[in-house]
Amino acid sequence: MTTLASKSDSSSNLDNPTSGSTESLRVVFAGTPEFAALSLEALIKQQQALNIDIVAVYSQPDRKAGRGQKLTASAVKQVALEHGIAVEQPLTFKKSSSEGVTARETLRGYQPDVMIVAAYGLILPIGVLNTPTYGCLNIHASLLPRWRGAAPIHRALLAGDSETGITIMQMDKGLDTGDMLYKVSAPIKADDTAASLHDKMAELGATAIVTVLKDLLNYQVQAIAQDDSQANYAEKLVKTEGEIDWSQSATLIERQIRGLTPWPGAYTFLAGQRVKILASLPVNNTQTTDKPAGTVISVGRKAVLVACGHDSSIDNNVDTPHASTLSITQLQFAGGKPMTAEQLCHGNQLNDGDQFSKETN
Repeated sequence: MTTLASKSDSSSNLDNPTSGSTESLRVVFAGTPEFAALSLEALIKQQQALNIDIVAVYSQPDRKAGRGQKLTASAVKQVALEHGIAVEQPLTFKKSSSEGVTARETLRGYQPDVMIVAAYGLILPIGVLNTPTYGCLNIHASLLPRWRGAAPIHRALLAGDSETGITIMQMDKGLDTGDMLYKVSAPIKADDTAASLHDKMAELGATAIVTVLKDLLNYQVQAIAQDDSQANYAEKLVKTEGEIDWSQSATLIERQIRGLTPWPGAYTFLAGQRVKILASLPVNNTQTTDKPAGTVISVGRKAVLVACGHDSSIDNNVDTPHASTLSITQLQFAGGKPMTAEQLCHGNQLNDGDQFSKETN
């Protein structure tokens, strides 16, 4: 784990609110999905050791989910209720609305010393950020300033990054632009998907926020400003990003499959029918073909081999370029169950020479 270098030593002798005081630090937690719930659980378990009191939890309003479309509490709300913590679910904090004004008053009523934010999903105006004594801290799933924004885990995979991590950031009015208190990195493995990397980052985020709260004031005085010139943005995912363009290299398509699992998922079309591509093997750079992109070269027991686009990184001879190939290990036809390559090999739903393509209008 890496602590950021000190910005200033002038305040290093100040009393630490979480270690030198007899009064507990009043904490408000704001988050919604499972990623945030793990951090909340960690803080609840460590309340006594950290000398904190989680006085309230903020989460998005209950939403319809599942086949029955029943109103369902968020993962964070469920954890809070299990531990008897007050839950607030405002729709807005905007002072231009009566509900927003009420939400701000309610927050002030909790007299928070610090607010911990993780994947909350609601914009916090500057008036809210300034309400807690020590401001608002964000648990962000990237090594800032790389991948600011809504989908840092997915974008890191899609870009082929070799590592990612967690940044504990002092929130300001910008989009993930605040000063960095603490950063910890983790490698991205060749078989990581958005799902597996999400779980790793959730655990790492929980550990990181506990670490910071053990010595909050010192981390704050050592905070370092982000280098905006190095920033890039992790835009929110849209479903259409899942459609595979087989003219791209196998490397890019393999990243697409892993980076979009489980949502929105990578997909293609066979004879006009949608087919989900659920998993594939790492790209074998020695396995090339002269078949057109999207062609099913072979349906084998271990993998379905498909022709992809030219990959300049594996073919330096521009006069005789060879297409890269992708080995698919699991896919799902519309209305069917996921099937392994071995199951496909024993059936007739996919055959050598079939052509995957993009959707035709």
